Amino acid sequence: MSFVNVIIPVYKPPLEFDMLIKKLNSQTLKPGKIILLWTVGKGTDIEEERKKADKYRRSNVIIEYVDQAEFDHGATRRRGIELADSEYVLCMTQDAVPYDDMLVENLYRAFSDKKAAAAYARQLPREGAGAIERITREFNYPDSERIQSKDTLEEYGIKTYFCSNVCAMYKKTYYNNVGGFVKKTIFNEDMLMAAALIDAGYTVKYVPQALVIHSHSYSYVQQFKRNFDLAVSHREHPEVFMRVSSESEGIRLVKKTASELIKTGRFYLIPDMIMQSGVKYLGYRFGRMYDRLPKKLVMKFTMNKNYWI
Repeated sequence: MSFVNVIIPVYKPPLEFDMLIKKLNSQTLKPGKIILLWTVGKGTDIEEERKKADKYRRSNVIIEYVDQAEFDHGATRRRGIELADSEYVLCMTQDAVPYDDMLVENLYRAFSDKKAAAAYARQLPREGAGAIERITREFNYPDSERIQSKDTLEEYGIKTYFCSNVCAMYKKTYYNNVGGFVKKTIFNEDMLMAAALIDAGYTVKYVPQALVIHSHSYSYVQQFKRNFDLAVSHREHPEVFMRVSSESEGIRLVKKTASELIKTGRFYLIPDMIMQSGVKYLGYRFGRMYDRLPKKLVMKFTMNKNYWI
């Protein structure tokens, strides 16, 4: 049995995926298994997909095929963790790349605290990321450690339940104690898990020394859709997301972004910031009332169409 296994859902992997596999295999604490949950789309030639996947096979790389119609953010990761033979499992996304060779070790060290059930990494923006995206990354992933527990709800609000499967390690015993990832969810399987762990008396750690390169350059339409799905998950899990407001955190981000842009003399980006904030808010508001919308509109607004089929 190894110390750590890595779980990565894969679908049409981006260019940085090669570097991700290479960097994982050069870690100071090398994963015993890297489990790739390779999603195969409708009508895809399975043999063609096998050829693409085969280039990543190593002695420690296992490939499991997932039908696209069966992919789910929670259920698919559950399946990967069931294949793991380690006490610690590291969930990652295919577009996140370790910054250095200490990522796995730095996350693993967080579990020296016996109450720690999960630990997640700091996300650094990619080279060429825009100013607004950089400010957003710094806001969500600062350089100071955070320990989240039942006692931090008043101080951190919704951030108490924050966790990101872009790069998050879990202690499998505690993960199993709370029932594992939810089997069907459009989004936020990581935050739902964090909430379950915290409710059970464990802690979730943010480890800024553990670094991955990961950021997005979403269009306005993509931001709308992402926030639509975010709000759907909030509506479907009021037991977590209605305890504390998430909208106040969004307002803090807007204020922080505007302040930074003004401070650095980038006034010309403020209209873009206003547009981004507007479409995010609209997407979120529509998502909150998804059950009152015609199915055709829901399918236009969502980023995860298979969830609704």
